[in-house]
Amino acid sequence: MNPTHLLPDDAAPPDADPYLLRVATYNIHKGVQGVGPARRLEIHNLALAVETLDADIVCLQEVRAMNRREASRFSGWPDKPQAEFLAPEGYEAVYHTNAVTRDGEHGNALLSRWPIVRYSHEDMSDHRFEQRGLLHVELKVAGVNVHVIVVHFGLLPASRVRQAIHLRRYVAREIPLDAPVLVAGDFNDWGTRVRQLLRVDSLNALEGPRTLTYPSRFPVAQLDHIYARGLHPLSLAAPRGRIWSRMSDHLPLIAEFRMDGALPESRF
Repeated sequence: MNPTHLLPDDAAPPDADPYLLRVATYNIHKGVQGVGPARRLEIHNLALAVETLDADIVCLQEVRAMNRREASRFSGWPDKPQAEFLAPEGYEAVYHTNAVTRDGEHGNALLSRWPIVRYSHEDMSDHRFEQRGLLHVELKVAGVNVHVIVVHFGLLPASRVRQAIHLRRYVAREIPLDAPVLVAGDFNDWGTRVRQLLRVDSLNALEGPRTLTYPSRFPVAQLDHIYARGLHPLSLAAPRGRIWSRMSDHLPLIAEFRMDGALPESRF
């Protein structure tokens, strides 16, 4: 990874089955929902939601580091960056900015029960109207180095194709072929083009019917995905209901994987 930020590797592993890995991805819409006078702060509910997910790894998009306008508008605005505020007790948080605005900044984040070894960021912006990036975090999971990449792809189909190719080149350049890899986030992909491009490098999603995540009130598409290489998939789900539909325009997506003795050979 380049540039690389090193963090202490002294966190204790979780008490649960160390070979069962539960991963979630969630676009939190910057912690605010609604428009105009109905605009409301949801970051406190989102903190409870993240804890409810009970995931070992939580990949987040549209996370604010700070925003002066929102902080002045809402009396309950957290006094710390959203990634730190959302991290349940015992989790480590990593954040990196993708976009800088007049009032603040936002980007991708990762929360982890497992120790963080190092992390880095790479710009994936395809044009000047959308600032995008990938967050690459290396974790030590049950003694195995697992690489997790958090992404938020662009709105234009051509941009997403170029960003998928960028992602493939990054993985080939930065991650050993025998290392387990997870790529999670909001791909904004209404079709199958991104899935097909990532499959070339054995980055695959769980096969079967799509798990709809957008829009949260009446989901009709799966824009959020968790792709993996070198891990055995067990399940994929998204919670539904009025509470979940109020917190963000996306539903969270949760996947479970098994890490076992056949890890390097495991495929979807």
